[in-house]
Amino acid sequence: MAVDEVLLNEVAQARSAPVLRLYRWQPAAVSLGYAQRGERQVNFEACRRHGIDVVRRLTGGRAVLHQREMTYAVITRENVPPFSSSILDNYRLIADALLSAYTGLEVQCTLEPRRRRTEYVREASNVCFAAPSSYEIVRNGRKLTGSAQKRQGGAFLQHGSLPLEMDLDLLWEILSPAEVDPESKKKGRRVLEESVDWINRLRSEPASELQVEEALIHSFADCLPIGLKEDCLREHEWARARNLASAKYAKNGG
Repeated sequence: MAVDEVLLNEVAQARSAPVLRLYRWQPAAVSLGYAQRGERQVNFEACRRHGIDVVRRLTGGRAVLHQREMTYAVITRENVPPFSSSILDNYRLIADALLSAYTGLEVQCTLEPRRRRTEYVREASNVCFAAPSSYEIVRNGRKLTGSAQKRQGGAFLQHGSLPLEMDLDLLWEILSPAEVDPESKKKGRRVLEESVDWINRLRSEPASELQVEEALIHSFADCLPIGLKEDCLREHEWARARNLASAKYAKNGG
């Protein structure tokens, strides 16, 4: 999360070209939206019991469990074509690339401008994949990707999670308040089952993290009129990220 923030600052100050960053989490972690607070958002005891870290993102939205998944981050200035100052247009451009990646992974899904939900249960509202948003990638009404965006100084960061596997029982245990009554727990768990999906449940053979990474690289290169060049952080960027990680992101969820 600290690296994402550093890269956003670098791009906003025109010290870096646009960035496509792909990464995974070790150990598994929950990332909270910047406005989420306390035990109403995540069960800290359950996270400790399962060895799951908790960190706060610089973007908004709801909690995401990063376990067997790939996280992407797109960081660019708004005036760099094909991107613009329109939040929804930028969401759509990135969603098109994500949809192409799923197609490359032989996962058939569709892009919906706005998710239609027949039932949205309060007890599941902490969970990003159970929450409606714009330009969602879905399969049979179930959401496949959770994304969030942050704008700063004429630039924006959008990052999101593409799960390869998902343990719904674990997800519900760590992202539901400890004091939820049993009936609400059952109801919320059912909403998750009806709301989310993941890559390897939709493939005949499981995909690896490397396959997802390669699919994303190819899809962004094909869908956006940009050239991609492999790069790494500079020493001053690593130093700023380490300072941010220590001073901000390592403090009990940021």
